[in-house]
Order: sequence, then C-alpha cells, then structure tokens
Amino acid sequence: MDLVQWFAAPLQYEFMVKAILVSALVGLVCSALSCYMTLKGWALMGDAVSHAVLPGVVIAYVLNIPLAIGAFVFGVGSVLAIGFIKAKTRVKEDAVIGLVFTGFFALGIVLISKVKSTVDLGHILFGNVLGISDSDITQTVIISIITLVTLAILRKDLILFCFDSTHARSIGMNITFLYYVLLSLLSLTAVAGLQTVGIILVVAMLVTPGATAYLLSDRFDQMMLIAIASGVFSSVMGTYISYHIDGSTGGCIVVLQTLLFVIAMIFAPKHGLLVQPKAAESP
Repeated sequence: MDLVQWFAAPLQYEFMVKAILVSALVGLVCSALSCYMTLKGWALMGDAVSHAVLPGVVIAYVLNIPLAIGAFVFGVGSVLAIGFIKAKTRVKEDAVIGLVFTGFFALGIVLISKVKSTVDLGHILFGNVLGISDSDITQTVIISIITLVTLAILRKDLILFCFDSTHARSIGMNITFLYYVLLSLLSLTAVAGLQTVGIILVVAMLVTPGATAYLLSDRFDQMMLIAIASGVFSSVMGTYISYHIDGSTGGCIVVLQTLLFVIAMIFAPKHGLLVQPKAAESP
C-alpha cells in the first residue's frame, strides 16, 4: 500500500472522516489547556478531575441532560472536596487528591454497572470516537469553542497565575476566580476527551503535549504552538493508525503522544538527555 492510498483509504468512510476531525479538534483543545496545566504543575489535579467527572457523566446520562453539566458539577465538587479534606485534616494534598479521585471514579464504575442503557456506557472509560454521534460532535465543538475563547480572553492573567500565583495576588488579581476558571475548563475538556480516548486516558491528552513542548521551548507562545502541533498530529495519526491496525483509537493516540515526549526528552536541543552531559562538562 503506497502512502497516498494509506491516507486516502479511511476517508472513504464517513465515520472515519468524523473521527479524524473530532480527534484533531480534541487534540487541539487538550493541548492548549495542557500548557497551562504543565506550567501550574497540575498533572495530578488533572488526573483527579478527569476521573472524578465519571459519576457526573453517568448521572447526566440518566437524567437526560448534557453530559458537560454533570461533569462540571462533579469536577468542581471533587476539588471542593479536596480543599475541604486538606483544610480539616493533617493528610497531605497528594494523598487527599488520590483519595478523592479514586473514590469518585469507583462511584462512577458502580453507577455504570447498575445503569440499564441502550448505549454501552463502557465507552466513557475507553472512548468511542469511531461511533461518535452528531449530538456528541455538537457538544464537543461547543466545549472546544468555550475553552479556546476563554483561554484567549484570559491568556495573560492565566499565564501569570500559573507561573507565579503569589505575584498575581500581590498585584490585585483575583486568583480564586482564575483558579475556578481553570478548573472549570479542565472539567469541560475532560468531557470533550471522553469521546476520543475515554476517562482513563484523557489525562494523557491534558498533560503529555504540554510536557513535550515544555522540554522544547522556554517561551510560552512557542510552547503553545509546539503542544498544539504535537497534540493534533498525534490525534490524527493515532486515528489513522488505529484504522489500519484495527486497534484502540484512544490507545494509539496516547501511545503516539508518549513517543513524541520520549523523542523530545532525548533530543531536545537545550533540555534533552543528549545535551545534559555536554552541559555538565562545559566550564
């Protein structure tokens, strides 16, 4: 099979065209948000929120309301629970985060096992972008627009908040507002990632592109462009690869993202493993 045919073959099917476009969009949104997550050091928080939204998504399905509403409520609720337990006990934050997100996630799994549905709710865990419905596409597009517009409007404030929240507070910024804006976007974006890679792997899309770009650039604007390029590339190519090998689409996307990170980790011109020994030897 030549290269042109390799790329053209999936495009004969409408479901593959939809899958490629939706994957690219979700890859773009998750990558943009991942830069702020990386700068803030919120990888574990991203893991917590992305897993904690699961029961909210199931409950929203049962109540026949938009999944984003349920995810938003439980995403914010998980962080409020983390803050409350951290403030009222002597347990450290990382342990509290692990406790809350595994508890919420387990509740979601129980609900999935008990809810009778004509739809396989297991797709929430692992994604099903190849079978995405038009209503889910519309929801994903709306979430993506909200996220990208909010990031664009609050770009400078969010950068300063993520880079140095103490300084942001000292110059009069409402960091509580920015904290919950970022949290809300995280909850919504987790829903967008449900259709492509599912709850379990969406954290990779929210962390890996930003981490990859962080190794390749010290400037935020360049970091953002690199993250988006790597996120969209891995999402599109992962979908293509999953078609040709008949494998999990979400798994292929995340494996490709991880490979890009490993390449950056080794070959990054300033922070890669290959240049570190040389830097240590130089006077």
